[in-house]
Amino acid sequence: MKKIVSFMMAALMLCGAVFAKPSKNSVKVGVAMPTKSLQRWNQDGSNMKKELEKAGYKVDLQYANNDIALQTQQIENMITKGNQILVIASIDGSALKGVLDTAKKAGIQVIAYDRLIMNSDAVTYYATFDNYKVGTLQGDYLVDKLNLKNRSKADPAYIEFFTGSPDDNNINFFFGGAMDVLKPYLDNGSLVCRSGQTSKAQCATLNWSTEKAQARMEALIASQGYGPNGTKLDAVYSSNDSCANGITNALVGAGYTAANFPIITGQDCDKPSVKNMIAGTQAMSVFKDTRTLASQVVKMVDAIAKGSVPPINDRQTYDNGTGVIPSFLCEPVFGDKSNYKKLLIDSGYYKEADLQ
Repeated sequence: MKKIVSFMMAALMLCGAVFAKPSKNSVKVGVAMPTKSLQRWNQDGSNMKKELEKAGYKVDLQYANNDIALQTQQIENMITKGNQILVIASIDGSALKGVLDTAKKAGIQVIAYDRLIMNSDAVTYYATFDNYKVGTLQGDYLVDKLNLKNRSKADPAYIEFFTGSPDDNNINFFFGGAMDVLKPYLDNGSLVCRSGQTSKAQCATLNWSTEKAQARMEALIASQGYGPNGTKLDAVYSSNDSCANGITNALVGAGYTAANFPIITGQDCDKPSVKNMIAGTQAMSVFKDTRTLASQVVKMVDAIAKGSVPPINDRQTYDNGTGVIPSFLCEPVFGDKSNYKKLLIDSGYYKEADLQ
């Protein structure tokens, strides 16, 4: 009888070991970032790794140098190495279906990070900022600074438009939000785009490239005659800072100075752009605190590891072609010369020496 009881106890213990949930330090999380060439992705990656490791997870962080094939290979390796959860900021949101089908078959949960992965039912959750609000913040800033509510067709403001990479689903929200704010003024003639380039396709900038944005701005300067002593240009809408930097470079090259610089918008509060704001050659940038987003992703990973549902605050906005992806949207805010110290330095995001 004692032998039977001992056998049953051993069997129960074995079953308990088999069905027990893994401890945090046995859960591997693969983090795939698009590139190190933009400051924000370096910060996103390092914040994520630090937060996840602090929470007890093993982290495999990879950057893909804006190479789609390399990112696909990195994700394949993460699957092969036994990562149970993947956090992916995609280079091309429509290029990962094949490798993510493999992840789904392996039972791996996928969190799309700040860029929605399209046409894949392997995406479990999406963590990002309220990207439509990013665009409306930029648009509202231009309405205010250009005094559009009090302008008429007889005295219009003049603007050109730049958005980001056409393979990044987020530009639909950034550009869409801004244009929803600005279109009434374009329609009534109080805001004029001399080039006529106002569609998303016309304004797109492949890979959010500073160099491509600069080249296009230089072409617009040449074709439209923009300059401090030439054709009037009051503002350039830019969806993010890497494009804004190229626009700024082109305008400086055309002879503009802080005293007569057009209003330039941006996003990410990258160091070069904050320095430009201080110098007067970029007006504003939308701040998306990557520490907040990293913390939210850790909460998502925690919930997935425990077999529970992560915190979600949006179940209707982000349809990736296979259905709406449950999402958590963090709140963006705008920064400019008047509030950057409180927003960026007092909060500990940057040191004052970083912006000198």
